[in-house]
Amino acid sequence: MPNPIQKLGLALDWHKERHRPSGFSFNIADSIDFVDAKPWDDLTSTKSFFLSRAYLRALETNAPKNMRLRYALIFDKKKPAAAVVMQAVDIAADKVAKKGSPNIHAKALVCGNLFTWGRHGVCFGDDADQAKVWPGVAESLYRVRQAEKLSGKTDLVMVKDLNGNEEKAAVLEHFSYNSVDTDPDMVLTIEPGWKSFDDYLAGLHSKYRKNAVKISKDLNAAGCTLEPADWSKDAKRIYELYLEVHGAAKVRPVTADPNYLAGVAQAAGPNMRTTVVRRGSDVLGFVTTIKENDETALGYHIGFDRTKKEELPLYFALLQSTVADAIALGAKRLSLGRTALEPKAKLGARPAPMSVWLRAANPMANILVKRLLRLVHHDEAPDRNPFKDAEGGKAPQSAA
Repeated sequence: MPNPIQKLGLALDWHKERHRPSGFSFNIADSIDFVDAKPWDDLTSTKSFFLSRAYLRALETNAPKNMRLRYALIFDKKKPAAAVVMQAVDIAADKVAKKGSPNIHAKALVCGNLFTWGRHGVCFGDDADQAKVWPGVAESLYRVRQAEKLSGKTDLVMVKDLNGNEEKAAVLEHFSYNSVDTDPDMVLTIEPGWKSFDDYLAGLHSKYRKNAVKISKDLNAAGCTLEPADWSKDAKRIYELYLEVHGAAKVRPVTADPNYLAGVAQAAGPNMRTTVVRRGSDVLGFVTTIKENDETALGYHIGFDRTKKEELPLYFALLQSTVADAIALGAKRLSLGRTALEPKAKLGARPAPMSVWLRAANPMANILVKRLLRLVHHDEAPDRNPFKDAEGGKAPQSAA
């Protein structure tokens, strides 16, 4: 622990660091189509679908009215070191706080994606020294923030959803960013022996297996089927169901455009599966599963008829279907996000810590932000192990 004199010395060093160039070169663009394609693809192609030009073009085309996309390529001399995705967003207070909040707005610059979770804002080159490149990320955010003054002053800058153990990002503290833990990402390890959903079921303790089978039986008894969506016929209904669940969320800074999910499906092709609960001619629920890369699939957007939630186990059936879809996509793990921790834990998912880094544009306000973050608490994931012991099956380890 540094003493007061050492703290003062660190503060002076960080002040100097904030007020000098990082030494990197930048290519900053207002559209993914303006970015130099080859270095972008070289950096991102194996890392995440959500950093691909195909996905970002779909997001750009169907972005909500309160969002503008910005991009940066960071070069160490002439070698690509990192790709950065930013979203400039006008956020209304009633979208992130309780109802009855005052009608005020704040402008935020987010390094990441408000439509996903996980590190989808920064992608480093394989041989880049991340601790040395993070100051370049901070400078790219500063440059874009300065340019955004033409559209109004930015109130808050956020680097979104870093791994809770990502120590190399700690250099952001030098640039007045403050870290806060969020709810964890719930991640299910997919065992190599699971070739189908039945294999997953076979690995569960009998109590959990009976509950999972009962969910399917209850749906079938009610005349419902789980089947692939037909986007040409189901797109409108899928969006209605998305709004039902999205509208009930406590925090919803952005709302997807009606054509967003269909655009993502087209960009992802066979790497995205959309499963619906169908009863007769009606769709009662849907869920999308996307293979992000060779290792990971995301149980992505979900929606269901909330008026039927007491009658039918729609949410649980859709959650289970993401396991089947992730196995079919060949993923090694399934990331389910940071909501509904209890049902995801019962599914076998384990918590992986996540954090965000924040700074207020006003230095004095940044002091207040730092103090407020000390009061923030996040939910702890319940401790569940639905899998058999070593004699009957392997219990996946923590995703952390």
